[in-house]
Amino acid sequence: MIRVVVAGATGKTGKEVTKGLLGVDDIEIVGAVGRQRVGIDLGDYLGVGTLGVRINSSLVEVIQTAKPDVLLDFTLPSVAGNNALIALTYGVHPVVGTTGIPEGERKQIEEYCQEHNTSAAIIPNFSLGAMLMFRFAKEAAKVFDKVEIVEKHHETKLDAPSGTAKRLGDFLTQEIQEEIPIHSVRLPGFVAHHEVIFGSLGESLIIKHDTINRESFIKGVALVVKGISKKKGVSYDLEDFV
Repeated sequence: MIRVVVAGATGKTGKEVTKGLLGVDDIEIVGAVGRQRVGIDLGDYLGVGTLGVRINSSLVEVIQTAKPDVLLDFTLPSVAGNNALIALTYGVHPVVGTTGIPEGERKQIEEYCQEHNTSAAIIPNFSLGAMLMFRFAKEAAKVFDKVEIVEKHHETKLDAPSGTAKRLGDFLTQEIQEEIPIHSVRLPGFVAHHEVIFGSLGESLIIKHDTINRESFIKGVALVVKGISKKKGVSYDLEDFV
């Protein structure tokens, strides 16, 4: 069994992913870190019955007592990078779904993994559909030389553009060799939506992916959690694990 601690287990995404992972073979949730409902049983919070795992506000304390193999992080950009570094110092593989981590902290994570021959994953989108959007867009970029990205998220998302849109822009820049404009929308009613719009004389092509529910991340998260120990360095793309 792969022992997993979830940081941000009481947040919108963390809650859905944690609940989904409870039914995945070979994965065991052994710890939960959150800012809400500290001290109560995680299973009671998720509505699945008592699990014997209490929500704690201290990541270090949870790692020391639960001894996980993997830290799964769905927290905030201001703390996710430091959480990953803490995990690495305890020999735990960080799998980070939080976007907007400062570049300096990402570099620190990369350097630590290189120096200590270990691995981490910082992946902006765990959806298999989003992974395919990247692949299809790269094919389209071989034909079209003009493209822009539109991303729409819920109004509480802190970073803009989204991590997915920035990664997608960098990905397509390798084909088109120019910076890709990204447009961000933050409104109630959205979860996560991305459009890649290609234009040429007399035609356009739109490749669109909609995240309707955060349950769409569960399969991708499980793939990364199961595969992270076999990697070296920092992985940034779900496709590395598929």
